[in-house]
Amino acid sequence: MNFEQDETLKGIFEKDLRPKRILQELSFYVDSSINTGRDLMIFDEVQECSRALTSLKYFQEELPDFAFCAAGSLLGLQLGNSSFPVGKVEQLEMYPMCFEEFLSASGDTRSVDFLHHCESGTDIPEIVHAHLWDQLKIYLVVGGLPEIVQTYIDLKEDLFKALGTVRKKQSELIKAYASDIAKHSGKQNAMHIERVWKNIPSQLAREQDGSMPKFRFKGVVPGIKAYSRLAGAIDWLNTAGLIIKIHTVNSGQLPFSAYTAENRFKLCFFDVGMLGAMSQLNPKTILSYDYGTYKGYFAENFIAQEFRYAGIRPLYSWREKTAEIEFLREKDGEVLPVEVKSGWVTQAKSLKVFAEKYKPLYKTVISAKRLNINHSSKTHHYPLYLAARFPLGGQFH
Repeated sequence: MNFEQDETLKGIFEKDLRPKRILQELSFYVDSSINTGRDLMIFDEVQECSRALTSLKYFQEELPDFAFCAAGSLLGLQLGNSSFPVGKVEQLEMYPMCFEEFLSASGDTRSVDFLHHCESGTDIPEIVHAHLWDQLKIYLVVGGLPEIVQTYIDLKEDLFKALGTVRKKQSELIKAYASDIAKHSGKQNAMHIERVWKNIPSQLAREQDGSMPKFRFKGVVPGIKAYSRLAGAIDWLNTAGLIIKIHTVNSGQLPFSAYTAENRFKLCFFDVGMLGAMSQLNPKTILSYDYGTYKGYFAENFIAQEFRYAGIRPLYSWREKTAEIEFLREKDGEVLPVEVKSGWVTQAKSLKVFAEKYKPLYKTVISAKRLNINHSSKTHHYPLYLAARFPLGGQFH
């Protein structure tokens, strides 16, 4: 049942929310009897009919064996608590496909199996590493949006054509997202929200050291310099799932949340493929891995996505004076500093500063190098494509 496609569906839920009456009318709508013990009913674009979402509470109470799935865009923005059947449904937040899901969708089951069986002591053969690295560079162009991934899969025998078509579709999606922002946030808010969103790539380009900078508020919207005036726009984008927020802490101690400030954070794009499209980076440039310090932001954006896919929320980075580490992770009460390097040069001065001050169990560099666990220096090297599996099994023994 698609509430955006057919607005007459909304009328079925106006009278009352009694499941048996609703099912009777829906059976006439689909011109078929509905078997509550066998059928799956899908409410699509349910944000267009909040009463349909509320009705799930009564379906769960009166027909608990009837299988329902409700899906929609921007649900967190459009529906208040009064509409949501709290405690009656299982919520699943959808993200762009991660790298492993991209490999799986592409039919590269050998690579997926290999990644699944990786442990801290695994020796990754050079031929496997080279293949995964090539696939990762393609993923940095394509990203994880299902329609875009499908476009790549359909045309991948001709890589030039596939990635060119991918970029075209991504550019069309950026325009569609801008239209959605205007549709769902009001004219004045939409201007600020779109400016913040499109400002992220340009902020990244201003930095020269390849490290994603703290988000700066000055110059994003003319006449606005303070966080308080942009907080609403940033929160809107975050709730809509169009950005990933990385909180910056000024201490390496737990709990991380105690060492954050509301206006101190970094912003990533929700999808690394869309970041490339918004930045107007040619796919060939990304495949050749020759785009200067900017590839550092791509690597960090990719890691943020992979960590979020692994269930790590919220995300934290660390900064004290001039030392900065891209991510801090907590595992079993241990603080794990993670520095991200886009290439093969893995000197990590900030990691050394952090280790001397906070004495972590070990420190990690995620880069273009193969997996290597150095117990004597307590330094673990991970390839970028293994980010979602950090920390690997066996690291705490």
